[in-house]
Amino acid sequence: MKYAYLGPAGTFTEAALLQVPGALDSERIPASSVNSALAMVREGSADAAMVPIENSVEGGVSATLDAIAAGESLQIVAEVLVPISFVLAVRANIGALEQIREISTHGHAWAQCRLWAEANIPAAVFTPAASTAAGALGLLDPEQHHDAAICSPLVAEARGLKVLVRGVEDNAGAVTRFILVTSPGAIPAPTGVDKSTLILPLSEDRPGALMGILEQFTARGVNLSRIESRPTGAGLGRYFFSVDVEGHIAEERVSAALAGLHRLCPELRFLGSYPAAQGTRPFIDTHNSDGAFGDARDWVLKLKARL
Repeated sequence: MKYAYLGPAGTFTEAALLQVPGALDSERIPASSVNSALAMVREGSADAAMVPIENSVEGGVSATLDAIAAGESLQIVAEVLVPISFVLAVRANIGALEQIREISTHGHAWAQCRLWAEANIPAAVFTPAASTAAGALGLLDPEQHHDAAICSPLVAEARGLKVLVRGVEDNAGAVTRFILVTSPGAIPAPTGVDKSTLILPLSEDRPGALMGILEQFTARGVNLSRIESRPTGAGLGRYFFSVDVEGHIAEERVSAALAGLHRLCPELRFLGSYPAAQGTRPFIDTHNSDGAFGDARDWVLKLKARL
């Protein structure tokens, strides 16, 4: 197996990838961006890619939501949760917070440490980096201008960086969710605690359009664990919805919801059903059980047989 991931080495994304059975002994290819990682899968130079999709503090990772919604179809086969903690790494000549003038990290990391930075290094200018590891590695490059970086303890230790402060995150216990993406293929078998991800484009902006989508889930007892709107780029007011639902396409209630959604959004993109990294078996009302759907279908077939 060849795995692409948002690099460079030492990112939280690599830590997520290493939780995948067999990944430690497989070829791991760092990518400079989420788009690049997914492109490797689409072109066949990697079998799968690990990318971040959601953070418990900042929400959805827009680069991933947009990249997986466009282009050739892809499939999510697994998800991984990684607890997030950050350190403040500095150049060797920095000995105090007051000396820091420019700090670099990934935008999502900055969002999770912004309050700490404003309180402790208010004069420092933030410079975005492609990843937390990229910002940290810039401290070893004399051509880079920043003198501090927010990164994972792993990359700071691996590169021998000077750590000035540990635990600079604003929210202790923050978690980032990562997804393992492949080309479309076999869907993982249901486990009873599963998740399905969909992309739902709005064919037209009209009153009740979102309500019509939500009704497909409500009527069949399917719970949404995440829903986010993203612009399509085709103009103001043009959006698609990225949705996670509790359940597997093998379940009657989920497949029935998908059928209803397809009538409303023929361009809907099914990104896969896969085991949820955490959660409990969802409560399912008797009238939304597989047996109830089967009985109802048989009843209708008997009536239609009289035509």
